[in-house]
Amino acid sequence: MPKQKTRKSLEKRFKLSGNGKLIRRHQLGSGHLKRKKSKGALNRQKKTSTVFAPEARKLKRLLSI
Repeated sequence: MPKQKTRKSLEKRFKLSGNGKLIRRHQLGSGHLKRKKSKGALNRQKKTSTVFAPEARKLKRLLSI
C-alpha cells in the first residue's frame, strides 16, 4: 500500500507544537466582515490557537503525522 501524501495547503496553515498539539496561525473567518466586529474581537482573531482534539485527529491524518 502506498504512503499517504501530505496535503500541502494544510501544511502551510497548521503547525505541530512541542507537545504534539496542532496550532493554527489565526482564527478562521477573520478575512472579511471586519467593520462590524469590535477591536477586541479582531485582536483575539489575530492570536494563534490550538485545534480541538476531534478536529485535530482528522487533520493529523491529512497531514500524515
